Amino acid sequence: MSKPSSTPAVASQAGYSEGSIRVLKGLEPVRQRPGMYTRTDNPLHVIQEVIDNAADEALAGYCKRIKVTLHGDGSVSVEDDGRGIPFGLHPQEGVPVLEIVFTRLHAGGKFDKGASGAYAFAGGLHGVGVSVTNALARRLEVATQREGQVARMAFAGGEVADPLEVRPQAEGDRRRGATVRVWPDARYFESPVLPAGDLAHLLRSKAMLMPGLTVQLADEKKKETQTWQYKGGLRDYLEQALLADPVIPIFEGEGYAGADDADFAEGEGAQWALAFTEDGAPVRESYVNLIPTTAGGTHDSGLREGLFQAVKGFIELHALLPKGVKLMPEDVFARGSYVLSAKVLDPQFQGQIKERLNSRDALRLVSGAVRPALELWLNAHVEVGKKLAELAIRAAQTRQRAGQKVEKRKGSGVAVLPGKLTDCESRDIAANEVFLVEGDSAGGSAKMGRDKETQAVLPLRGKVLNTWEVERDLLFKNTEVHDIAVAIGVDPHGPGDAADLSGLRYGKICILSDADVDGSHIQVLLLTLFFRHFPRLIEAGHVYVARPPLFRIDAPARGKKPAQKIYALDEAEREAILDKLRKDGVPEGKWSVGRFKGLGEMSAEQLWETTLNPDTRRMLPVRLGHFGFARTADEITKLMGKGEAAARRELMELHGDAVEVDV
Repeated sequence: MSKPSSTPAVASQAGYSEGSIRVLKGLEPVRQRPGMYTRTDNPLHVIQEVIDNAADEALAGYCKRIKVTLHGDGSVSVEDDGRGIPFGLHPQEGVPVLEIVFTRLHAGGKFDKGASGAYAFAGGLHGVGVSVTNALARRLEVATQREGQVARMAFAGGEVADPLEVRPQAEGDRRRGATVRVWPDARYFESPVLPAGDLAHLLRSKAMLMPGLTVQLADEKKKETQTWQYKGGLRDYLEQALLADPVIPIFEGEGYAGADDADFAEGEGAQWALAFTEDGAPVRESYVNLIPTTAGGTHDSGLREGLFQAVKGFIELHALLPKGVKLMPEDVFARGSYVLSAKVLDPQFQGQIKERLNSRDALRLVSGAVRPALELWLNAHVEVGKKLAELAIRAAQTRQRAGQKVEKRKGSGVAVLPGKLTDCESRDIAANEVFLVEGDSAGGSAKMGRDKETQAVLPLRGKVLNTWEVERDLLFKNTEVHDIAVAIGVDPHGPGDAADLSGLRYGKICILSDADVDGSHIQVLLLTLFFRHFPRLIEAGHVYVARPPLFRIDAPARGKKPAQKIYALDEAEREAILDKLRKDGVPEGKWSVGRFKGLGEMSAEQLWETTLNPDTRRMLPVRLGHFGFARTADEITKLMGKGEAAARRELMELHGDAVEVDV
């Protein structure tokens, strides 16, 4: 029998027991952490959730009119003439569907996409939207008309206040649709005031994206109503939004997958309007299934890629590129304005507020639609194509001249770069990035898969030295640390030093290690080096951690969706993907799951697609706090100091239950 410890566990002293575990029910998680579900600067996004539901009805072809009213008592109502929300009893839950929709997270009618679902394409993905609106409202009232009946229900603080009431519609009343009125709770928002300009822009964009849809905004206090309806769609909208006249005619187009498309579901694709101006700020707006993606995403990247490849091909075909000029995507896009509307069957957004699209396939989807259409247009309008080529070439020449000036300022005293560094070709510091890669085999894949123009690779052999307690003068005794410092062009320094960053050779310094525990250890050692001896690089936002996937899931074709290769960062994401496949009706075991033992096991193409491609990768900027609960030098000393075993044990006792073990 083991001898009992004379020192009680720290967790017991803190009163940590079975009763300490709290289970949040219903909408309580939203009220506890509203920032996880919506923007909390003002109530616009919770109102947008209701507007988006009406827009999804329009996207499905059932709604022709949406009206938003700002009432005198501070409430907002959204009315549409769509199919109306079902209100009968749910077949499995046995409670009114209206109650489920507004009081339960992850419940909705948009999980099943394709011909068999209620919505082929929709912005709603998680079944979270209007339940969040309800959770953060003092009161919410809903009325729905369908099948000759009118149903009403009211909620207060997220709970049912007035139970379901159903009555027949008046004789001759054939209206259908839903009206939702919301009184946002000011306690959850920094300001209770809706930004009028942002709301009007949102509603105007819905009308623009759906030609023929009438959208109204009525303000009871101001006693005024604005109405939007666009017949010309994206072209009209872009013409009105531009601050300067286009130098060439606006290029408008669309492309959608057909029933026989092997890569995408029928109806997936995009429409766009492109303009190029010499003056004024560019206008750039993108949408996915009518949802505004203000932070862009992979569909934006697809538009840029398709545009670049088409213009580059036109320039090469007509031999327009001057000697010594190298064209890059930003040169073609420098003076570009656009409105892009993509339709994606199962979009993956970054976060609940859906500001950025992360779906990897969307890049190929949009690029594959834009490039051939633009190539045809340019070759049918050669003089227009030459004007566009002239704009791009001029931008490339300006960029290259700026790069040459930077090189001259550096002077001639440049250290000899490490021999194992595979450098990039560009001299544009802001665009260049170096990957510090674990091992020679992974370095080989990275060298083959990288963009040679802007991406450099520095392989590291073995585990990097723990430099937390190493004096600065002794750092360069370690070959790996020496090579890192010389490659990036910045000398080691302390937090109080006035570091010289003028010699910096890369705008991004990216730590790229395996997705397993050993890789995490190497990450921590490199982060320790930068935090201790290159803190100004972290403060200036130059240090990043790349996030390669740990798993690859090969999913079979399902319905109209073709077979897919899906990558997961970790076990939690893998399980979420498998749950999604089950919901999509894929039989258990019809998919295959592979685990990457390391980066060296990935092909160059896989590494590019998942980790190196700026359009599809996931990259984390490093800030103080990256060590989890480590926010100060003292806390990092507990983690990395050689004589801190007792302190580390205390930390493990306090936080060990939060750690996932990789066996």
